[in-house]
Amino acid sequence: MAIEQLVKNILRQHLQLGDAVDTYTATTPLLGALPELDSMGVVTLITAIEDTVGCTIDDDEINADLFTSFGSLVAFVKSKA
Repeated sequence: MAIEQLVKNILRQHLQLGDAVDTYTATTPLLGALPELDSMGVVTLITAIEDTVGCTIDDDEINADLFTSFGSLVAFVKSKA
């Protein structure tokens, strides 16, 4: 499965975004644009990425830049896969 689709599936499932994620492109804004992506949403996504990709994400790797756009989140997940 392509990383982009994997990230869409994580967003769909864990933030309950439904089919809206199918239209996401690299420039689609996330943080600040999605009410579902609050502090608990970030924790949920980090945990889902760790579980799905089989990696560990250190606290010092987590910052707002990761969640700026769909593309930045995909790039981060690619770096962990």
